[in-house]
Amino acid sequence: MLYFMKPFPEEKVDVTGYTRFIRSDWFNKNFMYFVYGLQAMLLLLPFLFGWTFSSLPVRILAGISTFLVHELLHILVVFRKGDISITHSGIFFWIHSNAVMSKGQFWFFMTLPFLALTVVPLLALLFVSGFWFNLLLFVAWLNAVIAGADILNSVLILFKPKKAKFYRGYYIVEE
Repeated sequence: MLYFMKPFPEEKVDVTGYTRFIRSDWFNKNFMYFVYGLQAMLLLLPFLFGWTFSSLPVRILAGISTFLVHELLHILVVFRKGDISITHSGIFFWIHSNAVMSKGQFWFFMTLPFLALTVVPLLALLFVSGFWFNLLLFVAWLNAVIAGADILNSVLILFKPKKAKFYRGYYIVEE
């Protein structure tokens, strides 16, 4: 089931034996400041290199399309594994799932939009020019900004044990 703009129904989640994904209270509390810092650095890139792209309507259309595809890619990874809740906090959208995912599945869930909408367009830049070059560069840049939290989470996932299973912000290592 998809819960759009509302959290999962209240229920007691049993996380006995699980460890918080981010164990450090300080890092957990300040995680978003790291995301903001990464996003601020990425937002400054076009200004540092003097890069501009097309007209405002084209940028808006490309921006909305990039955001929607980014979120749909997240949903595609987990839509058959469990329920999905799409909520927001300020300008951030959060996708939560009650699916239990292996380390590889969770990393793929977090990384697929970054790979598909930032890495692939950057590689495609080698083969295009003109408007398409600028469009792909804009999509890659904008998605990198959108994926700030995903990038940090993807790195954190790599540090977790190999046989970890992830569930709602927690993980457990199964033997």
